[in-house]
Amino acid sequence: MANAQRGGLGGPSRAGSRTGLALGALWLVAGLLAVRQAAAVLRLPPERRFTDLGRWIGDNGVLHVSGSLYDTDEFTGTPFAGLVLKPLTRAAEESLGVGWTLGTLLLVVAVALVAVRALPGGVPRRARLLAAPVAVILAVVSLPVRNTFTLGQTSIIPVLLVLLGCCPPRPGRGGGRLGGVLIGLAAALQPAVLLFAVPLRFTGRRRAAAAAGVTFAVLSALAWAALPDDSWTYWIHHVAGAGLGSAPDGLANQSLHGLLLRLGPHGPAELALYALLAVAVACLGLRRAARYARDGQVLLATALTGCVAVAVSPTAWQHQQLWILLAVVGRTGKRRADRLVWPVLVVLVMTLTSTVLMPDNPFLRPVGDNAPLLAALAAACAVPFHLRASPLWDRPLPTPATEPEPGRFSWVPLLRFWKRPLSRPNVLLELMLIRIGYWAYSFVRAGAPDERSLAEAHGRRILAAEEFLHLHVEHGFNHFVAGVGWLTDGMNYYYGTFHFLVPLSLLGYLYVRRPGTYRWARTALSLATLMALAGFWAYPLAPPRLMPGLGYIDTANGPQDLDHPDFGALTELSNQYAAMPSLHFGWSLWCGIVIAVVAPRTWAKCLGMLYPLLTLSVIVGTANHYVLDAAGGALVVLSGFAVQYALSGPGRPALGRVPGARSAGDDAAPGSSAVEPARAANG
Repeated sequence: MANAQRGGLGGPSRAGSRTGLALGALWLVAGLLAVRQAAAVLRLPPERRFTDLGRWIGDNGVLHVSGSLYDTDEFTGTPFAGLVLKPLTRAAEESLGVGWTLGTLLLVVAVALVAVRALPGGVPRRARLLAAPVAVILAVVSLPVRNTFTLGQTSIIPVLLVLLGCCPPRPGRGGGRLGGVLIGLAAALQPAVLLFAVPLRFTGRRRAAAAAGVTFAVLSALAWAALPDDSWTYWIHHVAGAGLGSAPDGLANQSLHGLLLRLGPHGPAELALYALLAVAVACLGLRRAARYARDGQVLLATALTGCVAVAVSPTAWQHQQLWILLAVVGRTGKRRADRLVWPVLVVLVMTLTSTVLMPDNPFLRPVGDNAPLLAALAAACAVPFHLRASPLWDRPLPTPATEPEPGRFSWVPLLRFWKRPLSRPNVLLELMLIRIGYWAYSFVRAGAPDERSLAEAHGRRILAAEEFLHLHVEHGFNHFVAGVGWLTDGMNYYYGTFHFLVPLSLLGYLYVRRPGTYRWARTALSLATLMALAGFWAYPLAPPRLMPGLGYIDTANGPQDLDHPDFGALTELSNQYAAMPSLHFGWSLWCGIVIAVVAPRTWAKCLGMLYPLLTLSVIVGTANHYVLDAAGGALVVLSGFAVQYALSGPGRPALGRVPGARSAGDDAAPGSSAVEPARAANG
């Protein structure tokens, strides 16, 4: 009873139970991902597993031969690394399977836990508890860690040593010479790590900085004494390993040197430009790192220094880019919605490939190809992370929102899970989510079951249902369209162009002119698309043009050998049996509904509703869909609006005046609770 009186009936216990459930769920996800990653590596054939490690310790590996470590350019480590690894060769061979994988996994977990311990003061205990499994999850799914698992690299070890040196669990005891020794040891394995001594010096940890430099020099000198020829080859001939391994102009090298080589400059001009840019990035990035270290954000300072090391190193292969992921801890943005942009961007860059991040076109492909380097440069030199003294550090500007409105119909149950935000969402975050959402849509659509016999059987059932319902008009209309040249060309162009152009244009208009309506419309479209993907998986369907022996005409591609169809690039990229429901019609119906809602004139509303009717005629006339496919598309769109309605209430009456909106179309009804938050935000 006393506990209830102090914290409310069940308050602390309920909060604790929710935290415990969330913590258990996150650790379960982390464990499952770790097991999956380990299993994915161990299932690989021996010749494809730990390829880098195999080249080092195999029967003819560089650590077995009596000659130079660098005779074949396969060993890219420092002479000290070779000196340390040689005695471990036999043990590594014996544990090349489960032992090596589990050891790497334990190192990854250690890195994540040390990083969480280094979070700045003021972070609530609950947030720290939840951050531990989240850090493990992000580390396991990141490209650098996945690459390290597959290649058998040891690049996790320098990261862990640096984190222990820069972010010791007990700063008062480990912040002196011991931390510097750990950083110097890491630098002896990976020379670019020596940059971490600079922020130590700038923040008053002079003993640690000196210890790092001395340790690096002593270990490198020992390696030089033991392996003089190899040391000369590595440090002088290859300029600290710059000429070892794969070609430095490959996409895997995410450094300024690699970027310049890919852009075209070579020779002395490229080296001079690279040196100039590297010095500029190092000066600016290390000064910023020291500033955040003095502010108590030691983990962010460590991440920024690592980003500088990635950018200025002659080579920065994928397994060496884990520093970029650590920069996710930086806080930036004035509004609460803006706070998500940077961490989402970092996570996407460090977990997805370039082809997923950006469309494959000449303008955006270079951005995707160099995304890790661009993220490292942005973190080190550009992103304005908040200082802890800033009022925005833990109190970003709130998002104006209105409570869920009562439903129009009392008999319709409303869940009212969340308030309706009124401000315009962050455009960069929206573009990232749209891109990733479209990639996920394309991936699921292409990966849906496409068994021909099953799809054709479903096609015959659809035709039988349409005959029963007297809706079987596809054959006659398709032949009519195919007999009129201009109509055929117009419908083919319409089918391939308007499907994406019109919805994206409408979303852009809503974002700029009617932000409140944008959120309502975007949510309904997203829900409808998710439900359509479930339909593609559950019901593979051959469209009319792929039904054998029925006489349909493929107006765009002509007659096809259905055993070996050829639709150009679409043959490989698109599942031709993902026809039910028709998103061509569904998205066009969504456009028609939104236009009917926002258009100020009756004629404009009617014109908007004409668009889905035109789309229906096109998808049927070109033999790409049945009439019932369009009915399925209409069902998922209406269901999307219904789910959105159930979650947050009706759309238009709940919309309030949005700060910065150019139209009065998003004004709330008089007396609505949405007006005051919006006025406060305009403040």
